[in-house]
Amino acid sequence: MNLREYIGEIPDFPKPGILFYDIAPLVRSTLAWNYAMNTLKEEVLPLGPDVVAGIDARGFLVGVGLSAKINLGFLMVRKKGKLPGKTITEKYALEYRNDELEIQSGILEKNTKVILVDDLLATGGTAAASVRLIEKSGAKVVGCAFLVELTDLKGRKALGDVPIISLLKVK
Repeated sequence: MNLREYIGEIPDFPKPGILFYDIAPLVRSTLAWNYAMNTLKEEVLPLGPDVVAGIDARGFLVGVGLSAKINLGFLMVRKKGKLPGKTITEKYALEYRNDELEIQSGILEKNTKVILVDDLLATGGTAAASVRLIEKSGAKVVGCAFLVELTDLKGRKALGDVPIISLLKVK
């Protein structure tokens, strides 16, 4: 299946000069979505994760879909101020703003193996901050998985030696 047919392109969103890759058509298609989740499942299982973590907000869609396929729990990596109780925070810079991510304190046991997922890998800033955040909790990120990777932005470099899975690579 050609997943590229299910990824929309929205120019100048969220600001002029940015080309937004929209996963809404993929999520809307039962056939394409199941194909994507089954393919991710096959790629992720050899990494031996204990839990799936998804990055706020589109990573939640991918993460919950994948966690259901591989029968693992799901962890939300949220933007600051969205989680109740005590949290662990990580600051980071994006290509067009600064932000902070959080997970709930104590939600992961030490040495828990985490697969981190999101819809898209661009510069890698958000994913790298999420990896640091998860590892700050004492867990271990065994890999990152994305539906789309924008290869020209070299986001893989920001993730160092963390194994990376991407279903669709776009220049």
